[in-house]
This record gives sequence, C-alpha cells and structure tokens, in this order.
Amino acid sequence: MENVENVEQVTQEQPTLRGYKIVCAKLGFVMCVYFICRFLAGAASSLLERYSGSLSEPLHAALSLVILTLLVYVAPIVFTVLIFKYDTPFRVLYKKPKRLARALGTFPATFGLGHGVALLTLLVSYLLSRVLGGESLIEQLLRPTTVEATTSISQIVIMVILMVVAAPLFEEYWVRGIMFDALKPYGTGMAIIISSLLFGIMHGSLYMLFYTTAYGLALGYIRYATGSLFIVTILHAIVNSIGASTLLLLSLQELTNEENRVINTIFTIFMVAVFVMIIIGIVVFLSKIPTIRRYKFENNWTQIGPWKKFGVFLISIPVVIMMLLAINEITQYRIVDLIFS
Repeated sequence: MENVENVEQVTQEQPTLRGYKIVCAKLGFVMCVYFICRFLAGAASSLLERYSGSLSEPLHAALSLVILTLLVYVAPIVFTVLIFKYDTPFRVLYKKPKRLARALGTFPATFGLGHGVALLTLLVSYLLSRVLGGESLIEQLLRPTTVEATTSISQIVIMVILMVVAAPLFEEYWVRGIMFDALKPYGTGMAIIISSLLFGIMHGSLYMLFYTTAYGLALGYIRYATGSLFIVTILHAIVNSIGASTLLLLSLQELTNEENRVINTIFTIFMVAVFVMIIIGIVVFLSKIPTIRRYKFENNWTQIGPWKKFGVFLISIPVVIMMLLAINEITQYRIVDLIFS
C-alpha cells in the first residue's frame, strides 16, 4: 500500500512530534490558501457579473462554473498535492470495497447523524432567539445557509453540477484522501476528527460547521473501515443530491409563480419523505452506537495522548491564521469591518 508512504515520508516509520507539527502546519497553510481562493472566486464572479452584459446566459453560467471549479476546488487541491508530495494511485484510493452493499447500507445512519445535528442546530437557534429576544449575532449566524431558488435554468444546472458532482469528487479526494492520509500515521481516530473539523470549517458557515463536521466524522469512519474513497464519494453525492433536489423543486415553484399544484404537491411529499428519512436515520445511528464504540482504531503513535495531539494542532500558527480567516468569513467579514472602521 502506497497511500501512506507518499504523504509524509519523514514520519511514516517512526511518527515524531516534529513530524506531526509539520503536518499540522501544512494543513493550516493549505486551508489558508483555500479561503484566499474562495475570496478570489467571489471577486472574480463579481467582475464577471459586472462585465458580462454581452454574454449569453448559458455562456455566463459556464464561465461561472469554470471559475468556481478552478479557484474553489482545483487550485487548493493542486497546492495540497504539491505540498504533501501526494501521488497515491487512484486505483488504490477508489478501490471497490469487498462488502459494497454493506458499505452502502451505512447511508441511513450517516444521513441521520448529519441532519440530526442540523435539526439540533436549528433548535438551538430557535431557543436563543426566544431567550435573548430580537436577533442576536449568534442566532443570526446559526440560521440555515440555503441556496435561494432561481428562475435561471443555467444557474440551476450549475448548482446541481457543483453539489452532486464537483463537491463529492473534489472534497472527498482532498479531505478524506490527502488530509486523512497525512494524519493517519499519528492515529486514525485523530485523522478522522481533524479532517472532519477541517471539512466543516471549509463550508464557511457556523450553521453548516456543525452538521458538516458530523457528516465528516461518519464519512471518515467509513473511509477508514472500507479503506477506500469509493463509498464515501457516493454517499456524499447522495446527500448533496437531496439538497439539489430541494433547490430544483423550489426553483420550479419560482418558475411557475408557486401556482402549479402538481409541483407544490410533489415538493410537500418530498419534504415529508426527507423528514421521515431523517428520523429513521437518527434511530438507525443510535442503534449502531454500541457497534461503533467497539470498533478499534489504529494508533501507531501512542507517546502523546489525543488531547495533546489536538492541542498541538490548534496552536499551530498556520492553523490559527486559518481559524481567523474562517471566523472572518463565518461572521460575514465583520472582523475586517471592525479593523478598518
């Protein structure tokens, strides 16, 4: 197996504190690059919007898709591959698990955990609004981050491609591939936790932070159990396809001025089905907790405990800078406003 050898050769045979610090610094550094790329993608999209008067809508949509894909996904991943010298063959990363059906059967528990945390976040947001009154900053930040419906067919196509195809492929390769393998020599459990946290942070929303981190934990567990990105990419695509379907139905309502009874009925049935899936998923996840607790993770580096490992990660200077960039985006650039006001 070459997947671990090619990540950080310095630490493969005998993991050391110095090697771990280097990995943490590199992870923080690539996340800083990611947030800079997100900022550049927003600026590029704004410029395209301003000077695209002569472009047709499909061409404008295609250019937007290319800009977002290159800056938000391709550039950070290429940078990460280079900085970690990662050259694991795709046949190793995406090998089909021996028990494919059983691996796919983890979807209900994964969906239940992720969306269960999302519902819990909504409940906390509601309780805060009742207790604090008005609209506190925390309550505002905990509001769901949603993609608004649109009447533009091109924009709908772009969002579906990004959510169902681009995000699962690029994010899983980046997070559960490169980042997970970089951390694995220092303990699989820590690799799952830190990569999941980074997965949540990269979504740039306090509301999404919690449930995407929960999804990351589930997908990280499956990644380790199957030794492959094959299933987690599929599961990620299925979860995102549910969100894309919601966007599609909302957009169809917008296109028909919300007067089409057939579409309204389909949307109602769909949302009820999703809610039922969440409840069933939560029950399935709770039933699997005893099994999960008995699952043993590899830990080749026992000289340092998990809390100290996590602490070393948090105090790494690139990670601290990454956190500030993330907080700045999560709070809708209020830190920048405070500094320059």
